[in-house]
Amino acid sequence: MAFRPRLHVVVFLAPAVLVYTAVMIWPLFNTLRLSLYTAGEGGRAFAGLANFATLFGDPRWSAAFWNALGNNLWFFVVHMAVQNPIGIALAAILSQPRLRFAALYRSAIFIPTILSFVIVGFAWKLILSPIWGIAPGMLDAVGLKALFAPWLGREEYALTTLALISVWQFVGIPMMLIYAALLSIPEEILEAGEVDGITGRAAFFRIKLPLILPAIGIISILTFVGNFNAFDLIYAAQGALAGPNFATDILGTFLYRTFFGFQLQLGDPHMGAAIASAMFAIILAGVCLYLFAIQSRMRRYQF
Repeated sequence: MAFRPRLHVVVFLAPAVLVYTAVMIWPLFNTLRLSLYTAGEGGRAFAGLANFATLFGDPRWSAAFWNALGNNLWFFVVHMAVQNPIGIALAAILSQPRLRFAALYRSAIFIPTILSFVIVGFAWKLILSPIWGIAPGMLDAVGLKALFAPWLGREEYALTTLALISVWQFVGIPMMLIYAALLSIPEEILEAGEVDGITGRAAFFRIKLPLILPAIGIISILTFVGNFNAFDLIYAAQGALAGPNFATDILGTFLYRTFFGFQLQLGDPHMGAAIASAMFAIILAGVCLYLFAIQSRMRRYQF
């Protein structure tokens, strides 16, 4: 029997497909195409993989690329080690049926996620400023002023500080996803555990945690993809140069300076497209690793 697409399905899907193609698929393929060309005296010329050879082979480009990629990976590690465990803990606490004002707590924790990156970046830059910020005064009020340091101005602290600011802003997302996963657990399973004497923390670690592993996996891959979108926060707090001394430079800021140019650096759309293509390949590899390795194992573990 030949397949005949229903007309109403095509009509309803066509606008979404056209919009997605216009804003996602076409720019992606156009970026990949742009990375295969180079600008010369006679105009644009096909260069094949020459831009990628320059990106990974030229010490001037490769050093900046690996520095930015390393900062991206550290940004991801901080989120995985701090944001997601805190989000899981908050979800476990807020899912307790006897907790009062749980809805208020959830709203208060989730509100920062809807704030603008620019507002968050500038606000925390002011808060942590050693000159006019309130952080030194707050630490002094509790007798801990000696611990204060210009965290955004030191190479060894700046990136971790920005990562923790991002954790503060987005911890509500894993909290809400895990909270929804916990509420979807059938009561019969928890009651059966209570009959066997599994209650309290033991119930969470032995019953609830294995059941919400798929949700934790989704959060992990969202965190991995989202850390490549931290350009806004770093640009607002540290500028396009991602100082001090490129200590907070990630692939997004590196791409911005290369593609559009900044100060004395001239823009090179072709090298910028090569960096964007490399970012796409890294993200695609991470997503494929999750889909074909981690997710399949979690399904076998769950069922």
